[in-house]
Amino acid sequence: MDFSYTHLDALENQSIYILREAYRKFKRLAMLWSVGKDSSVMLWLLRKAFFGHIPIPCVHVDTSYKIPEMIAFRDRLAKEWGINLIVGQNRAVLDRGETFPNGRITRVECCSFLKKDALQAIIEEKDYQAVIVGIRRDEEGTRAKERYFSPRDKNFEWNFKDQPPELWDQFKTDFDAGTHIRVHPLLHWTEVNVWEYIGRENIPVVDLYFSKDGMRYRSLGCAPCTKPVQSRARTVAEIIEELRDTKIAERSTRAQDQEAEDAFERLRASGYM
Repeated sequence: MDFSYTHLDALENQSIYILREAYRKFKRLAMLWSVGKDSSVMLWLLRKAFFGHIPIPCVHVDTSYKIPEMIAFRDRLAKEWGINLIVGQNRAVLDRGETFPNGRITRVECCSFLKKDALQAIIEEKDYQAVIVGIRRDEEGTRAKERYFSPRDKNFEWNFKDQPPELWDQFKTDFDAGTHIRVHPLLHWTEVNVWEYIGRENIPVVDLYFSKDGMRYRSLGCAPCTKPVQSRARTVAEIIEELRDTKIAERSTRAQDQEAEDAFERLRASGYM
């Protein structure tokens, strides 16, 4: 039997440590579950950290434009794993039809209304002190500026120029009253690491990630703004092999990121994931 300590063990241990620290520190804590591969890994780590139990609510922000397979996967897994699922929507905007697919606003504005505002509303409604989010530094330039415990002000705005230092696993978890915290347990992972871990642990993910008719999704979001990529990768091992050779950015198929040069940075500074 091989008891060697691998890079995946190191990644897992660091993430579990952060999850347990967050649970110890914040009494009103939730996890943001996008249903994508990263948040599926985070959900798995949460179960490992608490011995098969998921001790906090999982929040899904439903824009009503998600790919149907994502919602079906969410509902099935929530039932199988006994997840306390909280679904948030910006019903006022949806009822007015003030969305990008309706041709009323830009993609970035649509993300702001249906994702950012919906998330902020549910945080305020439930009075969550902190939310666990599955972002990674390698995913996008703005996210590389994040911390494991990242403060937002009372309006949920993020000042990426004023972040607490995090050295030698010493994390700042004491903040002024009214500060909202985003916790990022996967910050040190890469896209390849995520798939390696999914393969090792046999973590369930949405079938959209695997090639069908020569196409697969590399990043998942709303159907009108997310496109598949050409791919023959039908297994986790084939996805890993494909990623090792690609020079295409992970979020290049997310149209809202391409709408303006600083679009994603503006969204995140104002409270987006």
